[in-house]
Amino acid sequence: MADQKASKPAWEKIVSFWKSEGQIPSAIREIVSVLVTVGAVVAVLLLVCGTWPAIVTIESESMVPHMDVGDLVFVVAGDRYGTMQSLEEGNVSGYEKFGMPGDVIIYRPNGNTELHPIIHRAMFWVEEGEEITVTAGLRTGTYTAPHAGYITKGDNNPVIDQVGWSNYRNLGGPIEPVKKEWIIGKAMYKIPLVGYLPLNIVPVIIIVVSLMVLHELYLRSRAKREEEKKDKKV
Repeated sequence: MADQKASKPAWEKIVSFWKSEGQIPSAIREIVSVLVTVGAVVAVLLLVCGTWPAIVTIESESMVPHMDVGDLVFVVAGDRYGTMQSLEEGNVSGYEKFGMPGDVIIYRPNGNTELHPIIHRAMFWVEEGEEITVTAGLRTGTYTAPHAGYITKGDNNPVIDQVGWSNYRNLGGPIEPVKKEWIIGKAMYKIPLVGYLPLNIVPVIIIVVSLMVLHELYLRSRAKREEEKKDKKV
């Protein structure tokens, strides 16, 4: 009786499947390639920037004229590439970033991880119970810090964040002084307009997918015409 042909080891089957030219293996290779590329980019950003997210998009005009809607901003940890400084400290040291003294920081309002981070300038540090004078137009009042943290403000906003909203995006109250652990990082560089892509990600995806489908239909149509030409010659 003839010996039955030994089945291939599992790893050989996997390699054979991976190298085959079928539609499913090709699709899997494309997906894996994209995932590996994305993973490599994320790893490099984490290594260089030391924080996450390492890229944010400007969505409002609160930082005009130094940052505009659609700007893509690269973020680094507060202790990377120099110590983080407030506007008050920048006035003393001469350090400037994005057109004014001090750093522009990215922070989670009241430490809330569900809300979109805010990107505003760190103005100065306050201690718990410290009172500061706040002017809004013709009105002047006093703000008492509930705890220690940074007072922040958009360069284009008339008042500091801590008195700008009575209930910021249903946060349950006003924005409090920014604790160090709420800070994601500081803004390092910006690229104008590129941020419009993530701001409009749904229509961008629809356009890209539509172009891919049209391209695939075009390739199939061309292949069919070439086959018909060959058949006529025969």
